Amino acid sequence: MGNESNLFSDKLLVEKILSGNTQDFAMVVKNTERLVAQIVRKMVANQEDQKDLVQDIYLKAYQSLPSFKFQSKLSTWIATIAYNRNINYLEKKKIPLCDIDSVQESNFALQENVEKGIFKKETAQILNNEINKLPPLYKTLISLYHIEELPNREIAEITGLPEGTIKSYLYRARKILKENIENNYKMDSYGQ
Repeated sequence: MGNESNLFSDKLLVEKILSGNTQDFAMVVKNTERLVAQIVRKMVANQEDQKDLVQDIYLKAYQSLPSFKFQSKLSTWIATIAYNRNINYLEKKKIPLCDIDSVQESNFALQENVEKGIFKKETAQILNNEINKLPPLYKTLISLYHIEELPNREIAEITGLPEGTIKSYLYRARKILKENIENNYKMDSYGQ
């Protein structure tokens, strides 16, 4: 029932924007900016390019608003635009979307010394550092699933990937994260 009310409120908002209340698009941006930022930051490293992509994403969303069919939530539709724009950017720049071999073969340098009794903040920083070393697709899926807490079904809508593929990629990404953390932050049996 919550999904129906989301679609209803999305429909009202879109109708208002399309009927000339263009300033209401700011509400769309406000409601989706965190999700769009997560996708862009996880897929594109260059901050200037990130800003350009976010503007491009919202311009595309605004221009395409008349074609929105309400088959998903508005936020999912905009996240799909964000994902596709990022894919186009990566292809243009010839950046591999998912280069598993190089990730597994890379020897990541130890970022910081880990002492006994790591604080929660330090753990989060270590995890974030390791997530940022993943290929763009893996970073994005980890972010959408674990940070944005989106279900696989919605991630599938955003990325256009089958749910089974998403589950497989999430498994691989977690496995790589686990191996990298174990290798890079290993403590000997005496806690040194």
